Amino acid sequence: MSDAPVMRVAQAQDGGVLTLTLDYPARRNALSVPLREQLFEALEAAQGDAGVRAVVITGAGGTFCSGGDISGMDVRDAEQGRERMRRTHRIIRLMVGGRLPIVAAVEGWCVGAGLSVACASDTIVASAEARFMAGFNKVGLMADLGLPFTLPARIGVARARQVLFYAEPMGAEAAERIGLVDRVVPKGTALAAAQLVAQGLAAQAALPIALTKRMLAEGLDAALERERDWQTMCFLSADHAEGRAAFMAKREPVFGGG
Repeated sequence: MSDAPVMRVAQAQDGGVLTLTLDYPARRNALSVPLREQLFEALEAAQGDAGVRAVVITGAGGTFCSGGDISGMDVRDAEQGRERMRRTHRIIRLMVGGRLPIVAAVEGWCVGAGLSVACASDTIVASAEARFMAGFNKVGLMADLGLPFTLPARIGVARARQVLFYAEPMGAEAAERIGLVDRVVPKGTALAAAQLVAQGLAAQAALPIALTKRMLAEGLDAALERERDWQTMCFLSADHAEGRAAFMAKREPVFGGG
């Protein structure tokens, strides 16, 4: 019997709707590198499957995603940082510019990289008790996984600054008021509601949706290339080293600006 922790993207298909569930209970579905690889592989396979017409992404255990897996952020040089970002960006390119409409079903916390995944979706359905936060700067990083592109597209630049700079938790109702969330539903029903939305999308003509997604994604590639370079700078900074150490030690970081 293996003692390895559960770290998987579970898949279930109902008609033309594919549901992908982030399942990493040891770290509240943190987006570890293995989980990112599985998510990419599932999305890439779905792109080539004519039987899939829409995708739902959710998290297991009452949490959407607690962010990036800080324990796995051990970038030692620029080449490693750029490659890490390149591989992760494959997910965002498929989500934002791929042919399939994507619905995020959010229960509980949706933080950091989890917020990025949610905002790369076309529709966000959230439980009334969902909570959203950026949080990247708490570990000395900039927002990534396309969030500097997708978040202003959802809520405008001025509001995006407030979300990204201050890292304050936001409830579902407040998130809906500013356009971060599209629909708020009772606790425990986000997945069922999201699957219903996805079924409606799956019943529509596929080509117009695919072409519209492609048009709305214009500018994403340039944004991701800048992000790839600039986040690598952050990975190698003294402030990220301090932020990561503080997170692992469960203490407040003391940033020196380097």
